Amino acid sequence: MQYQSLYRKYRPKNFDEVIGQEHITKTLQNQIMSNKIGHAYLFTGTRGVGKTSIAKIFAKAVNCENNKNGSPCFECETCNRLANETDINIIELDAASNNKVDDIREIREKVKFTPVGAKYKVYIIDEVHMLTDSAFNALLKTLEEPPSYVIFILATTEIHKLPQTILSRCIRFDFRLVSTLELTNHLKHIFDIEGIKYEDEALKLIASAGEGSVRDTLSIADSVVAYSGGNVTKDGVLKILGTTDYDLILSFYDYLINKDAGGILGLIDKMEESGKNLPVFAKDVSKHARNLLVCKTCKDPDKILNLPKEILEKFKEQSTKIEEKKLISFMQIFSGIEAELRYTLSTRLLLETVSLSAIYGDDQVKKN
Repeated sequence: MQYQSLYRKYRPKNFDEVIGQEHITKTLQNQIMSNKIGHAYLFTGTRGVGKTSIAKIFAKAVNCENNKNGSPCFECETCNRLANETDINIIELDAASNNKVDDIREIREKVKFTPVGAKYKVYIIDEVHMLTDSAFNALLKTLEEPPSYVIFILATTEIHKLPQTILSRCIRFDFRLVSTLELTNHLKHIFDIEGIKYEDEALKLIASAGEGSVRDTLSIADSVVAYSGGNVTKDGVLKILGTTDYDLILSFYDYLINKDAGGILGLIDKMEESGKNLPVFAKDVSKHARNLLVCKTCKDPDKILNLPKEILEKFKEQSTKIEEKKLISFMQIFSGIEAELRYTLSTRLLLETVSLSAIYGDDQVKKN
């Protein structure tokens, strides 16, 4: 049997399986159960947070003959028919490759035809911000007054590129980034089903690397599982991601705090010899400054950072040794060079220069 990636295999099939978007799923379920369904919806948010998945669930649920709390039942004749990806009542359009006015005119012609064996005809237009100006104008009239049996769902990662005339005709839903805790629990659930062994800290690292995206998190998990051979460890995750170990970051900050230039240069040399990704390291250094700032200023840093207890205690201890202004400065310095490190001819020299600038101040060591 052909292998199926985790994000495809565990794509939610009903609203209850969606994680991190309850403010949206609950609203849509209530609309379906009360039969107060809109004609045009706009789903906006970063990649991999469930926009297309929820659109497909909604398209099936509005047509379901016996929906369960607003979700499709997957038992009725309509649900069985709509399970076929080629069903003519659910039309998916990728605006990235179908963005011309003729593509939208074709939709305008096809909406005249009633659904076959279903109550609604649902058009899901992904990456809608890629449409041309003329295509938006062609869509406008149909979007404003579609036939009663047509529903439009527009999905985008770049809401600012949509004309106000389109925005004003849609019910807008803003998708949130999924928390690290929710992603970690989701990974545990999947790994338990798949029979994959894991270390809790390893899953937290994968979830953190996903940066709020379910799809990215599961794609990373796929790579880690393939590398680890079914036993996911912290060390394995660090090798796959190129992410810096917490202890290495803590040591780097000890050198910064103590103004130990030799320690900084020696650590960077050690990282280069071991093949560490220096742009990723700069990102981790910037993120660590933020983490220390959370420990220093927030009452419940553990709820925000979701780190192992022993690591969190080390962070708290280190945060007492450094001023808030200095942490903010480190965040700015190291986040500012992340992109530059990816393209410079000498990543080591640039990182060394910036690190020494962080120790002594820009007035003594100038960044190249």
